[in-house]
Formats: sequence, C-alpha cells, structure tokens
Amino acid sequence: MNLVDTSGWIEYFFDEPNAGHFANVIEDTENLIISVINQYEVFKKVLLVADEEKALRAIAQMKQGHVIQLTEEIALLAAKLSIKHRLPMADSMIYATGQSMEAMVWTQDADFKILPQVEYIMKSEQSNPAEL
Repeated sequence: MNLVDTSGWIEYFFDEPNAGHFANVIEDTENLIISVINQYEVFKKVLLVADEEKALRAIAQMKQGHVIQLTEEIALLAAKLSIKHRLPMADSMIYATGQSMEAMVWTQDADFKILPQVEYIMKSEQSNPAEL
C-alpha cells in the first residue's frame, strides 16, 4: 500500500517538476490509501490557488483510492509518533495513517525525510503551488 503526502498530491495536480515521481503511485488506485488530513490540506491549497470546482475535482480524484478515516487508534499512534519523531500534528496524523496500514509514505516534506517506510524526494525549487 502507498500513501501520498499533500506535497506529492499538489505536485501532481499542478504538474510541477516532481509530478512524475508521484504519478505512478497516485494512478495505482488499487494500492493507494488516502488520509482525511491530506484531503483537508489538498482541498485548502487547491482552493487558495485555483477555485472550488478544481478543489472538488482534486478530492474526487483522491477518492479513487481508499480513504482512511481518522480513528482513535490512528490519533493515539500519531501522538506517539509526534513525540518520538518531533512531527507537527498534521504530519504525525498522516504518518500514523500510513503506519496503521503498513503503507509507504511518498513525500517531498523534509519532516518525513529520515522516517522508516518513507519515499522522500527533495522538493524542486521551481515548485510554486505547494509553497502555500
């Protein structure tokens, strides 16, 4: 299973320089899980740089994968991971979602860089929408 972090989704939706790194994972919807935290962040970022219609289309595409709801188990795991790895709340919720499903997390977010089960690629300096 795979989970693409918000940075990867934004890269993909706006065809930014690292979009190809995430395309195969995103398009393999059978093995794709989606954190509701990523849905929140993607909707907000797309809404800020485009419009509500594009933001809703992004969410519709994300829903082709398996959306994982935030549960008590994931929230408590996120708290532990936040302390252990010094992760911000949203990042720890996303990472905990991936861990709970034994998924690889694909990201450009340096907060995840050294964590187990993470495929990290350095963000291109040419990326624009993800800077929000």
